Amino acid sequence: MRLVLQLVARLLVIVALCLGAATVWATVDAYRSVDRATEASAERVSQALEALYWRELLLRSNRMREQLLPAPDWRTIETMGLIAPGICVQFEPAGAFEKPLCGQNKGIGKAPPRWFAAAVETLLGRHASVERPISARAATAGTIRAVSDPDAAIALAWQHILDNIHVALLMALAIALLASLAIAHTLAPARSIVSALRRMADGDYRTPLPRFRSMDLAMIGQAVSDLGDRLAQAEEERAVLTRRLLEIRSDERRALARELHDEFGQNLTAILAFANTIEAGAPRDHAGKNEIAQDARMISQATRRIMACLRDTLNRLRHPPAEELGLEASLVDLVDSWRSRAATQPLIQLDLQGDLADISGTVAATAYRVAQECLTNALRHSGAREIVLRIERRTGAENALLVRVEDDGGGDAVQVAQSAGFGLTGVSERVTALGGSLQIARARRGLSVAATIPLAA
Repeated sequence: MRLVLQLVARLLVIVALCLGAATVWATVDAYRSVDRATEASAERVSQALEALYWRELLLRSNRMREQLLPAPDWRTIETMGLIAPGICVQFEPAGAFEKPLCGQNKGIGKAPPRWFAAAVETLLGRHASVERPISARAATAGTIRAVSDPDAAIALAWQHILDNIHVALLMALAIALLASLAIAHTLAPARSIVSALRRMADGDYRTPLPRFRSMDLAMIGQAVSDLGDRLAQAEEERAVLTRRLLEIRSDERRALARELHDEFGQNLTAILAFANTIEAGAPRDHAGKNEIAQDARMISQATRRIMACLRDTLNRLRHPPAEELGLEASLVDLVDSWRSRAATQPLIQLDLQGDLADISGTVAATAYRVAQECLTNALRHSGAREIVLRIERRTGAENALLVRVEDDGGGDAVQVAQSAGFGLTGVSERVTALGGSLQIARARRGLSVAATIPLAA
């Protein structure tokens, strides 16, 4: 999962938790606001009746004080205006047929769900009644008792929650959207870092990165740049060491070729001469047969086979002819030598594309070795009927030499790549030392080995 999506998902979880906490707080606050409205209603009505009580006391002083209240005109519209919606006020002691005076209940809110009413009453309990004396100096003046209508109180709490939740939900959505955009904008440079790492994985180690405003991303970018520089330096050092190793190997091959030619060649020539002398001077018996001559002839044949193998070995060990004849002429000679060895060899096609005249030196020698090794493997280790050797010079920005050998002998490209022998390993080392690449892939009916050698090498 992408990092931006993970952060946005976590942000949404946090917003959901905050929204839930806001809902709980709004529920508790709305429920407690009913208690505050009850206390305020009782306080306002008691103050209004206290003024009414003292007025009646002054105007009707000849009456008994306990009969002054409730006065007939205390249940007025002005008194109802002092009572909050959903609150009922009753005078104590109540007179005959005295009913509580309630505030306006209509239109105070929508009917809440049953689960909400049950949950609120279970968790927060019922609202308590509030009593206030009409006059602190006259205890006989009576008291005001205010209670909340349960249905109206729940409806008020539900409406209060809906109003707050709508605002909180809009704020939460706005915060989530803006924060998501901010997170995406902040992490957008991470794509540049990922692209740089992918280019480094493809071999482009020195990949420039833009400047990042974020300190953390700037540190990561700097670390990636430093890593690329160290990898490029290590790659250059490895290429130098590989080229040096190839030079040493070439010197050893030339020395070995000289040793084989001087020692084995002379000895084999001497053995062949001795065998011919023995065969020519051996006496014949009465039947015209001579076992000594036959043995000498077999020695001569074995010696010639060894000498032929030795010539092939010397041809592989000596300097590639590309350094002397040029790449194009050496490739033509290589293909002709394979064609002339036996009539049963598969058909070998040579396809030269582009100007190869000025390609010489290490690039030409490496291209010749690649072609030689791939042709040898295709001829010896596959039942191919047709082999195509294609040499293509690519100009322009690529500026490289492509050497491709395709055969129709089947085979598993993955298995060949994993179990590459010493020959392909050496070819790969040569190509890599020049900054190129070697690929083994599946062709239409067989295998394809392609080497790309930069001409800048």
